[in-house]
Amino acid sequence: MTAQDVRARFTGPVTAAPLDPEPFLLRIEATAPGLRLDEWIRANRAQLGEELDRHAALLFRGFAVDSPEEFGAAARAFSPELLDYLERAAPRTEIADKVFTSTELSQDQWIAFHHEMSYSHNWPGRLYFYGDRPSRTGGATPVASERAVFPRIPAELRERFQRHGVCYVRNYGPVLDIPWQVVFQTTDRAEVEAYCRASHTRFEWVGKDGLRTRAVRQAVSRHPRTGETVWFNHAHLWHVSALQPEVAEYLLGAYGPEGVPRNAFYGDGSPLEDEAVALIGKLYEDSAVSFPWQRGDVLVVDNYLATHAREPFRGDRRILVAMSDLQVGRHLG
Repeated sequence: MTAQDVRARFTGPVTAAPLDPEPFLLRIEATAPGLRLDEWIRANRAQLGEELDRHAALLFRGFAVDSPEEFGAAARAFSPELLDYLERAAPRTEIADKVFTSTELSQDQWIAFHHEMSYSHNWPGRLYFYGDRPSRTGGATPVASERAVFPRIPAELRERFQRHGVCYVRNYGPVLDIPWQVVFQTTDRAEVEAYCRASHTRFEWVGKDGLRTRAVRQAVSRHPRTGETVWFNHAHLWHVSALQPEVAEYLLGAYGPEGVPRNAFYGDGSPLEDEAVALIGKLYEDSAVSFPWQRGDVLVVDNYLATHAREPFRGDRRILVAMSDLQVGRHLG
């Protein structure tokens, strides 16, 4: 399929071509100034849905997207109902209605590849990123295709994960991790307990103001439209071996495997092997496709078919995110 074939499927003055020959990550670029992205998406919405299923991610470049509000309008042109951000794994600030900072973690940290909120009992089916203020150095948002990664995970490892799922243990608090008041967006313990019960999450209050949760979630999931089975979990991101060795050694010595801020186990409670975690992370890195952000870029990611990461950066950077298409997982235990 040529770039001309792809472009012919759209109306309006654009060029289109995948950035990876899989094909993966379709770049759609406006060739006329002032072309509003929200209006163009509405005019091509059905076709864009098909292209997202085919390419797993879409990069819009050169369109008129000049503010967080206009970005939110473009995301809503794709999916009218944007989602809030509950059961948070990273600090975020809401900039416009249902438009958040993508993360506020330190700029010197690499954020590993992951499916958004795959540790939770529900998650967004689609993600939208906006290049509000690209950094001068680094700060890319690489993406990796599950169609490239999932078949390369050894069958024995896939089968064990599928059989047991993944158990996530998390400790919330101002010393170890994000306070539970921020994660659940409430100061009412009863609300947290009700949320945990409804989401099949075991919980216990620890000490003066700490909280520990334990939840068994899926290791793989099925795409709601294409029917494809994909790797879909946070095991390699939350496992204690993902920390710097000296940090992991200290935390394990001080708090034990279930007292560290976050850790992942097989769903039956048995330990995950460091080697298995490292292998999965390496497969994502080997399959990564990256591009430097430009001001006004919008990246749409199918949260099943692609994972995303964040490179470290220097200088001012603000990438915004919105989410849509709520999905609900199957209870495993």
